[in-house]
Amino acid sequence: MPDSNATASLHASDRALGAPAPGESASGDQGHDDAAAQPSQQSTAPIDERGADAAAPALPDPEAGAGHEIELKLLVAPEQLAGFNNAPIVTAHARNKGSRRHLTSVYYDTPRHTLWKNGFTLRVRQSGSRFVQTVKAQHSDDPLKRGEWEASVASLEPDLALAAALLPEDLRDALTDAKLQAVFTADVHRHARLLDVPGATIEIAFDSGVIKAGDHSEIVSEIELELKSGNAAAIYDTALRLAEHGDIRPSIRSKSARGFDLATGRPPGADKPQRPNLDPALSLDEAFAIVLRGSLHHLLQAMPAAEDGRDAEGVHQLRVALRRLRAALHIMRPLGSSATLDGLEADARWLAQSLSAARDLDVFLTQTLPEIADSCATVAGFGTLQELAERQRELAYRKLRIALADRRCAVFVLGLGAWIATRGWRNDVSPDELARLAGPAVDFAGHILSERHQKVLKRGRRFKKLPAERRHRLRLALKKLRYSIDFLLPLYGRSKPARKYARSLAGLQEQLGHYNDMAVTAGVIDTLGTTSTDAAMAAAAITGWHAHAMAGLEEPLRRTWREFTKTPTPWQPDEA
Repeated sequence: MPDSNATASLHASDRALGAPAPGESASGDQGHDDAAAQPSQQSTAPIDERGADAAAPALPDPEAGAGHEIELKLLVAPEQLAGFNNAPIVTAHARNKGSRRHLTSVYYDTPRHTLWKNGFTLRVRQSGSRFVQTVKAQHSDDPLKRGEWEASVASLEPDLALAAALLPEDLRDALTDAKLQAVFTADVHRHARLLDVPGATIEIAFDSGVIKAGDHSEIVSEIELELKSGNAAAIYDTALRLAEHGDIRPSIRSKSARGFDLATGRPPGADKPQRPNLDPALSLDEAFAIVLRGSLHHLLQAMPAAEDGRDAEGVHQLRVALRRLRAALHIMRPLGSSATLDGLEADARWLAQSLSAARDLDVFLTQTLPEIADSCATVAGFGTLQELAERQRELAYRKLRIALADRRCAVFVLGLGAWIATRGWRNDVSPDELARLAGPAVDFAGHILSERHQKVLKRGRRFKKLPAERRHRLRLALKKLRYSIDFLLPLYGRSKPARKYARSLAGLQEQLGHYNDMAVTAGVIDTLGTTSTDAAMAAAAITGWHAHAMAGLEEPLRRTWREFTKTPTPWQPDEA
């Protein structure tokens, strides 16, 4: 534990509405076109000074002086930031004019960024004559929640002993053996005010400044909402009111994430989702909250990477996040009709449609075209085809960025967050369905999974003779089943039948996905306008390549289908 001079700061109750219950974690995804779900982690991943990715950190015991902060950032154009201080939600609920501070923060890590790679940050911040050292840890199961532990120190130099006491033992040993160094600085002017809104007290901070790492810098212009007490849903409600005043962009990307990316020259990260760790004893209401929080976290985490565009994984993960969210919302349909559910699904579909062209062109340019061009070196025109595709991709990313900057996107994300935090689905169901929400999630899961499994079997009847259009419908049914499996199969634990069924389903979806990939490629080529002779030759080579590949896929696909139909379902082990 830190010594008696350390001043620990508890920022928000661990059980604030919207915070996870014990045993909850984020949700994950797999699929031919989607990211593989990552198994939930119960402890800190091994320390790797060489730079291997690490899983979510194991946090210090909250009863031993740890705290948590619940906050949301809103990105704002620099020229508009000051105007939000006069937004009606601020003027109506601010206690006073607030305080203004100049904050200089230095972020420290080992030369190989061991802390950062294991989910922790170490910062020393100067405000006037006071120096405060902060250790933060990211929660993987709640988009607004982070562990935060503060202690007063003598200067901008970190106190390693105080920091090490708050870290897991294996990471503490690695930190003791390595030399800390300053990685980047954040120089920020902050105007902070307290808002007493219905059900909560929120600190609203207007941050303007710059992050510097070596010769590189990045502007900071954001509004930070931090829950001081009360209901976490109030953060989303406050953000929605601010959205009425001007253009905002919800974000969970911290200054530390921006700083480390700036220091290393990397684009924003786009992680794969994690599969939920659902206890079989959970109520259906709790299971919905866990799955939806995981979906929201994945969505918010992927948005900066998609907008940045330097890494094709950004758009891919954002599209996966939206598909998973739509699947999760669809799972809730048996509870009854809901205007809110309809609106969220419509917004998710709209945003997903804005991403499709960018993702399809990313795959074409980074996978399809290079692979076939390397194998057909004597065919001319691949360079011309690449130039046409790159121009189309620029237009597709422009469309994507316009959608992400649209007010509809901000309101969609914030409205989703508020609905999850308040468990708004309870408002649209009958008393009988309320009782169902209080009942075991595993009962509901068995019904949903059985229904979707049977739908897949029905669409796949006489599989050998299915035309392309019906195979496409089968693939869509498989995708819905796959998402349902990723969300709900954890309720059945890590049993052998559950693992076998998941593998069988994944294999079938991947095989059918190859056919869809070829259809998407044909659509991309159609949009490129291959009027020149050499580009047309290259396009013909790709078409021929795929036709040859499809002939070789048929027999393995039929075999995979037969294996799937014979695989027992874990929710009904005796069902063939």
